[in-house]
Amino acid sequence: MAKTPQASASLKAKPAGGVRAMGSHKRRIMVMLLLGSMLVAVASWAVYAKYGQVMSYLNPPAGMTWIAGGEFLMGSDEPMFRDAHPVHRVAVDGFWIDETEVTNAQFAEFVGATGYITMAERVPKESDYPGAKPDMLVAGSVVFSPPTQAVSLHDHFQWWNYVKGADWRHPEGVGSSIEQRMDHPVVHIAFEDAEAYARWSGKRLPTEAEWEYAARGGLEGKKFVWGDSFVPDGQAMANTFQGHFPDVNTGEDGYVSTSPVKAFPSNGFGLWGVAGNVWEWTSDWYRHDTYQNRAQTGEVSHNPKGPSADESFDPSEPGVVKRVQKGGSFLCTDQYCARYMPGGRGKGAPDTGTNHLGFRLVRAAG
Repeated sequence: MAKTPQASASLKAKPAGGVRAMGSHKRRIMVMLLLGSMLVAVASWAVYAKYGQVMSYLNPPAGMTWIAGGEFLMGSDEPMFRDAHPVHRVAVDGFWIDETEVTNAQFAEFVGATGYITMAERVPKESDYPGAKPDMLVAGSVVFSPPTQAVSLHDHFQWWNYVKGADWRHPEGVGSSIEQRMDHPVVHIAFEDAEAYARWSGKRLPTEAEWEYAARGGLEGKKFVWGDSFVPDGQAMANTFQGHFPDVNTGEDGYVSTSPVKAFPSNGFGLWGVAGNVWEWTSDWYRHDTYQNRAQTGEVSHNPKGPSADESFDPSEPGVVKRVQKGGSFLCTDQYCARYMPGGRGKGAPDTGTNHLGFRLVRAAG
């Protein structure tokens, strides 16, 4: 029987509808595959963010440890640490951090490669220090100089002196050397010296929050980075001051000045020297009421970076902007400082180095 024009048109129309239906089905499959890929990517990133510590086993940067991000209680309730009140909740993202302070050997490599001259090695400009005595406008740095007798602890100039020729190569001044101290932390480092080294090494200084989170080693609310006892089972856990401060250091822990960066036990994250030995620079500007202002929000503070330079303020020395320092040093003692506790805060003018001040660096994930 002959096909009518209508039948022929109907037969021709069916394949066209089938193609459209097949195309729509393919599009749905492609959309589903795309959504599936996106979900996998999101899930993978969530796993990475939560369990980023696995990265420490995948080609870690030399001498660095991966610190997985998280929340912790920052600050201290110690009565003497008024600028560290109140304890408050802070969260940080994961980061790499140096296992130790930067050593003399590492800093010597940097200087050899770049020819860098530290601030302590430069002659100060009179224009930068108006009113300074001429005998102070010489290359040098600040050195701990113990008095010969007991003195008032209200005047730190009784034990600190600006010493001509003191610098990272000569920690106590002319005649001293680092020849036998290459594995000790480099000292007499001003803030810009630490930043120069950081740029050369492709790293940066840690924020105050990053530093404290790493120093605590996973312990929550403990007095020290190893627990609540200062000398557990009679073992010295850090390079600090023993005796009568500042005139008599008995050196019961084996040292009266800096020690090798791995001389004492590491913390729970495998970091050495986060208590005592030398203070360490952070990137935060100092302000005495930073924690109070932060805690007023009542919320967890995420990756805090401290106040601006214009907001930096130290009531004990108004008009001098300062950066936060952490960790304490071989001069810390419960008689005077005790800031070898992780919640304690130090401070210092960016242009000033001392023979108990160094640094360690961090690097972002990736």
